[in-house]
Amino acid sequence: MKNNMYQWAKELFPINRSITGDGVRKTLRYIKNEIPKIKIKSVKSGSKCFDWKVPLEWKVDRAYISDLNNNILVDFKKNNLHLLGYSQPINKIVSFNVLKKKLHTLPNDQNAIPYRTSYYKKDWGFCIKHKNLKKLKKFNKLKVLINSKFFKGKLNYGELFIKGKSRKEILFSTNICHPSLANNEISGPVLAMKIAKYILEKKRNYTYRVIFIPETIGAIAFISKNLKNLRENLLAGFVLSCVGDDNSYSKISSRFDNTFADKILERTLNAKNIKFKKYSFLSRGSDERQFCSPGVDLPVCSFCRTKHGEFKQYHTSKDNLDYISQKGLNNSNKVMKSLINNIEKSSFYKTTSLCEPFLTKHNLKKTISGERKMSFKTKMLIDAIAYSDGKFSLEDISEFTRIKKKYLNNILKNLIKYKIVKKL
Repeated sequence: MKNNMYQWAKELFPINRSITGDGVRKTLRYIKNEIPKIKIKSVKSGSKCFDWKVPLEWKVDRAYISDLNNNILVDFKKNNLHLLGYSQPINKIVSFNVLKKKLHTLPNDQNAIPYRTSYYKKDWGFCIKHKNLKKLKKFNKLKVLINSKFFKGKLNYGELFIKGKSRKEILFSTNICHPSLANNEISGPVLAMKIAKYILEKKRNYTYRVIFIPETIGAIAFISKNLKNLRENLLAGFVLSCVGDDNSYSKISSRFDNTFADKILERTLNAKNIKFKKYSFLSRGSDERQFCSPGVDLPVCSFCRTKHGEFKQYHTSKDNLDYISQKGLNNSNKVMKSLINNIEKSSFYKTTSLCEPFLTKHNLKKTISGERKMSFKTKMLIDAIAYSDGKFSLEDISEFTRIKKKYLNNILKNLIKYKIVKKL
């Protein structure tokens, strides 16, 4: 078995992935070969997932544009980005004027092939370099072949469940539905694989779940099957996307930027003196959309190098293996290892009674009251209790109350001794 993220990326890169189909399964089998404990799961085509339905499975064997002498001019075999994702089958001769309506190019980047899909509307098309339009324009008639089919199959995803001492879970999620695009999105899965290996080898307090899912519909399907458990047990989740380049780091916040996931990721980056660009939820674009949607509201944020949509190679053929590096991947991994270590050191506390506990019976508060101001010691005590609701870590409580961590730790230990607070 290999343990080199860039090598994993090289081997996964050529696979033609989509939201369903053989490419996803081939990718998951590759991941399972490296991490045998991962389970490959499925949801049947047509399954209702909230407001969505799992689409039909799509399979494509051949796709090209040729002249009438069968000289191939655009070939899906040479670059899987050439075919509009989820293209309908077609086999006919068309005029260039008809064909050009089905061609997708980037006029502002003439040497790049765009990545385009049509998952939920029947269509077909090709994606080509803008400069190659002139070559096709020379022909009055062109042959178009797309040998594809749709059938009732399944949507597949991978899930690794790693049990810890606590039922409280940490989630890492990444996408496996893009064809040959390196930063978006081979880098996310290879980083998730590396993280999974690290967690499996580590003594751990928390339970971890690492999922490899098709974007959007995969996340929706996963949430629909696991929402009850996620609501009860998810402590923090992180969507991993575009993590292989050598540029700056980015964080996309949860809907209100107030979860433990938001805080611990920022603390980790700040502790390592890493400059990062912080984006609000208004700049969302990946599966943080689903995990943080109204009514779901899970504590999930996203970690990137250059955020999706913010680098010029995004969703083009220039997002290739030259755009990512072993160094970029390794540095992202260092951040995630630090994040996991910081999570493992995080403690949560919860009061054992409703309303303010009766401190006097434990000799933790004076029996005579009425002074204009309570003592500093008493105030620290009741402030610590006030924020011990199971939702806030020791660091959070320290920030809220402005009590230094070492003093707060002693206060909480004392409260635990009297069974006023319990450690979760």
